[in-house]
Amino acid sequence: MKGTHQITIQNKKIKYSFSVRRNITVIRGNSATGKTVLIEMVREYSESGKDSGITLQCDKPCAVLSGMNWEAQLSTIHDSIVFIDEGSRFVSSKDFAAAIQKTDNYYVIVTREGLSALPYSVNEIYGIRDAGKYGQLKQTYNELYHIYAHYEHDKSVTPTVVITEDSNSGFQFFGHVCSSQQINCISANGKSNIFKLLLERNTEPILVIADGAAFGSEMEKVIKLQNEVRNFTLYLPESFEWLILKSDLIKDKTISNILADPSSYIESKDYFSWERFFTALLTKTTEATYLQYSKHSLNPAYLQDTAVQKILDETNPLFDKE
Repeated sequence: MKGTHQITIQNKKIKYSFSVRRNITVIRGNSATGKTVLIEMVREYSESGKDSGITLQCDKPCAVLSGMNWEAQLSTIHDSIVFIDEGSRFVSSKDFAAAIQKTDNYYVIVTREGLSALPYSVNEIYGIRDAGKYGQLKQTYNELYHIYAHYEHDKSVTPTVVITEDSNSGFQFFGHVCSSQQINCISANGKSNIFKLLLERNTEPILVIADGAAFGSEMEKVIKLQNEVRNFTLYLPESFEWLILKSDLIKDKTISNILADPSSYIESKDYFSWERFFTALLTKTTEATYLQYSKHSLNPAYLQDTAVQKILDETNPLFDKE
């Protein structure tokens, strides 16, 4: 599945209307915020249709996955939007992560915990907000909102340490930039190690650079740490490859079209996260050119002054030039 899909579901008392655009959407929040009600309405509609008293509008079938037989149930679901409630323990397992990797479904998961086995985006973590009455039916109208939208980087910073999630090309690039500014750059060797490094280095101004396309499971604990007056800043682009594609280094109208609306081009069964797609796109686009890209070893062409500046320009800028 690919594309953005609008879902509207309602009965006489309540209405939800929202869209999903990636293979994994996470809904979070405390009790009594309407998360379980949403799942139950989808379940009732899928079992009884209009006889349930529920109306569901979507261009894709919607289903609920639950219970001990979830694997058998999942094998029968295709090209659908699959809802999973927080009581389903299997959702945090490696077996579930492996099972959904090659499916052509989108998944809407209600959870209070970070799902470390799943590469979901910081931009696809939502809460449910009560927006008051809706229309003539006097329903309560609930909408989804981005929980971490206000953590987008929008200013330059002056760190003494930069921590990158990446240990490959992204680390090599930012290591080069940091060395020219006498900043210590270290690799966390994976997103799950960033929190530990932040605990160890809690007295220094730190900039964390990680792939926003897959950092969702780490956000709650990292933001909680940040709120405890820890001296660090988060910069979470989709991925390092996305930054390169966004820069003016590669002149390609197709890339511009893709970046303007990635969901219309990224097939969920082929790419478990958008980071993987952008890596494949950059690798294919630059093949047999002077900018030929390798994730594991950065082409020196990307370390030339002009290339470095064009990439850094996409960070708004990331580093304070003072």
